[in-house]
Amino acid sequence: MLLPKKVKYRKWQSGRKNIEKRMVSSTRGTTLSFGSFGLKSETPARITSNQIESARKAMTRKLTKVGKVWIRIFPDRPFTQKGAGVGMGKGKGDPQGYCTEIRPGRVIFEVDGVSKEIAHEALRKAGTKLPIKSRIISREA
Repeated sequence: MLLPKKVKYRKWQSGRKNIEKRMVSSTRGTTLSFGSFGLKSETPARITSNQIESARKAMTRKLTKVGKVWIRIFPDRPFTQKGAGVGMGKGKGDPQGYCTEIRPGRVIFEVDGVSKEIAHEALRKAGTKLPIKSRIISREA
């Protein structure tokens, strides 16, 4: 599971709730940099480190030993959750894990070293593990 070695603040503020402001397309990480095929987001979301790891496992099982995978996102944002049975108010909950903000257009995973069919199937399986709509992109198209 991915997580930062050290963080400056244990708890972050919640951030934007307005969907229109989060729908602004990503400006960084929108093109393929390493592999021949990639998984690109089409909707905004917060992706947890558990979801990234689940998608990575699904991909690497399909790619076997010949394929190479690049993870283009890193979960550095802590999220909190209150304990069970705690009433409204009573302060903010304890940190539970780390997530990352994803905007539309961001490349999440890249794959290389396998045929087009295997890469598409691996990226499709990875996309089903994530809470976003995504599409598969390639260098030649």
